[in-house]
Amino acid sequence: MDKRVVVTGLGVLSCIGNDVETFWKNLTDGVCGIDYITDFPVEKLAVKIGGMIHDFNPEDYGMDRPFIRKWDLFTIYGMASAWQAMNDSGLVSGENIDPFRLATYVGSGIGGFNTIEREVLKMADDPSGQWVSPMFVPAMISDMAAGQIAIKFGAKGSCIDIVTACATSTHSIGEAYRAIRHGYADAIIAGGADNCTIPIGISGFANAKALTRENDPKHASLPFNLNRGGFVMANGSGILILEEYEHAKARGAKIYAEIVGYGSTCDAYHATAPRPDATTQAECIGIALKEAGFTESDSVYINAHGTGTRLNDTTETQAYKLALGDFAYKCHISSTKSMHGHMFGAAGAVESIATIFALREGIIPPTINLDTPDPECDLDYTPNNAIKAEVSLGLCTSFGFGGHNACLAFRKI
Repeated sequence: MDKRVVVTGLGVLSCIGNDVETFWKNLTDGVCGIDYITDFPVEKLAVKIGGMIHDFNPEDYGMDRPFIRKWDLFTIYGMASAWQAMNDSGLVSGENIDPFRLATYVGSGIGGFNTIEREVLKMADDPSGQWVSPMFVPAMISDMAAGQIAIKFGAKGSCIDIVTACATSTHSIGEAYRAIRHGYADAIIAGGADNCTIPIGISGFANAKALTRENDPKHASLPFNLNRGGFVMANGSGILILEEYEHAKARGAKIYAEIVGYGSTCDAYHATAPRPDATTQAECIGIALKEAGFTESDSVYINAHGTGTRLNDTTETQAYKLALGDFAYKCHISSTKSMHGHMFGAAGAVESIATIFALREGIIPPTINLDTPDPECDLDYTPNNAIKAEVSLGLCTSFGFGGHNACLAFRKI
């Protein structure tokens, strides 16, 4: 018999908040965290804005200075969110959970990008390689956030790093849900972390014509807007603690929501462009809806992938219509990327947290800057201001380069 899976801990690090409470308040207030980049010189770069992490001290999240010096920022960001989520959950390995029944599914879209850039520049200056750090390989590989989180919290079950670009943490949560549902773990630390907003990352995405060239940071991320010109890069992390329902109930855990569905498909079409007929994206959403027991008596909120690229937003709108039919027009939908930018491998986990809070609080966060809606994006994308609405089912959708599609479904419990 399939087991029920609930969420018992949350942690987030973003440009609109370094904890869950601040993050949610800023979402509902419509605060934009995108700004001019001051972390490194940008004068010669084509794009000078991003969603950067500010006022962040890793020592406040259980990390010591040797750890901070050793590891790439994506690992440090992931650890900060995991520390929040584990403290929030009250789980302690070896005390209220068997260490071998506690797993870690934390992914990264790119991994130690900053470490790669820094060490390659050393090699370019001196081809002998003598100045390349002995920590180069451990620090840059994308499984290191998961590995270090497992070490920190004594999680001796499976430790898995899923890499599916912008769908990374959505897949991580979905696969963790399946693992608990089918009895392979009692709890899993699940989510993602990325630190891609660095010079080489900006240049690569800008030259691929994926980024907006808008100079006003507060009006740059424009999901579903007719005037959109690309996404805005951002850094951050999001972690959810997933737990088998009876295990959580037996220890008196706080329960945020239940995961009730997960869809995963591949476009099998193109390296970066979405399948234009939206059939594979719609199938992904449909799988999650069916598993969640969706009926038209549900009131639905969808946290859209909503990147603000020309192709994504129209194709995503089409996918919702294919998956839901006319009911798509009754759904509350928003793209919180309008406020926190696109966090790549962390996006789905951070947006899942927004979805869970929308369910719990009865508040739909807005899509800010939606002053000129694209006529092809004609669903209710909650323009500009949050609204109050009781919803029974929340979906979080993610679509990544390579055609990776993922959708999670949550219900209140």
